[in-house]
Amino acid sequence: MELKEILAITGQPGLYKYVAQSTRGVIVESLLDGHRMNASANARVSALSDISMFTEGEDISLADVFTRIYEHTGGKEAINPKSTPEQLKAAFAEVVPEYDRDRVHVSDIKKCFSWYNLLLQAGFTEFKTAGEASDEPAAGTDAK
Repeated sequence: MELKEILAITGQPGLYKYVAQSTRGVIVESLLDGHRMNASANARVSALSDISMFTEGEDISLADVFTRIYEHTGGKEAINPKSTPEQLKAAFAEVVPEYDRDRVHVSDIKKCFSWYNLLLQAGFTEFKTAGEASDEPAAGTDAK
């Protein structure tokens, strides 16, 4: 399972794994309880691989943020998302010191830590997307 197959649905708690396309939207499976449901075609569905966080420089992909958290915690769960705003900001600043403090809100940080912990419980240990998995040139290309 890759990060591009994991979806966030606006108005729905948790994360979902893409299962199949349906006539009225997409069929998804909750990472929390394995329950399947149909996400309607007009629901805002975002793949985690398409989400990024604001920084002082270029935005950083959510996959990179998750990788930093994983390395920082040594593969263990991150801070509880229900911690105080000050604790959440301090923990996030340790992981992403260059994050934009004006545009990244506490709710974004809570969601980031919550999603990371959920992915870890679902067995994720590698957060790179398929395109980032290899820095090797594509097969069949010649360097001249």
